[in-house]
Amino acid sequence: MIKHEGWKQGLIAGMQEGTVAVPNLLLKYYHKLKLSEAEAMLFIHFLAFREKEQKDFPTIEELQSRMSATPDKVIAMLQKLMRDQLLGIDEEVDEETGIQYERYNLNRLHERIAECWIEERAQQIKGSKPMTAAASEGKDVFSVFEKEFARPLSPMECENISKWLDNDKYSTELIFAALKEAVFAGKVHFRYIDRILLDWERNRIFTVEQAKEHAQKFRGVSG
Repeated sequence: MIKHEGWKQGLIAGMQEGTVAVPNLLLKYYHKLKLSEAEAMLFIHFLAFREKEQKDFPTIEELQSRMSATPDKVIAMLQKLMRDQLLGIDEEVDEETGIQYERYNLNRLHERIAECWIEERAQQIKGSKPMTAAASEGKDVFSVFEKEFARPLSPMECENISKWLDNDKYSTELIFAALKEAVFAGKVHFRYIDRILLDWERNRIFTVEQAKEHAQKFRGVSG
């Protein structure tokens, strides 16, 4: 009876501790980033310390106490992650106290995970759609947008493009035409491009030629 009561109390304590949100994409892609299981677990501990204890810079001792690794092994993993540009350390200053402190920066990891997602999604699009002239020249829709935006696309932006292709069934050429219209208008952002595509759909514009004619009428330019 005492043993069962102990299990019960342990279960209650565990439930009260709550859970830690671990990004599914970290679990999915850590091997592609050439992370070992121990290194991936180290990142999960960073998330747990930040989320549950509001600690952005846990000590080596705190990290090691929760892992089956020696302090030297933890230090070696941290050094490797920083060399591989998957982990950074930022120096911050508390505005109220003026005290300087350090925090682990996981943005580099997030960016690399996003790149893995973009690469996988681009391969899926290439595999499921006929090759266009742009794609045959190595300029698939994702790379064209990245070149125009001069930066990697976010997962949400990639999902937006995928929605245009898969759900809305816009052709790649029509999406490129909408991008060009946005550039011409000086409003190169996804919300504006989406509005262009919706406007064309309402006006039953399905080809680049029809889009050009519509744009010329809109601007008052003759044939």
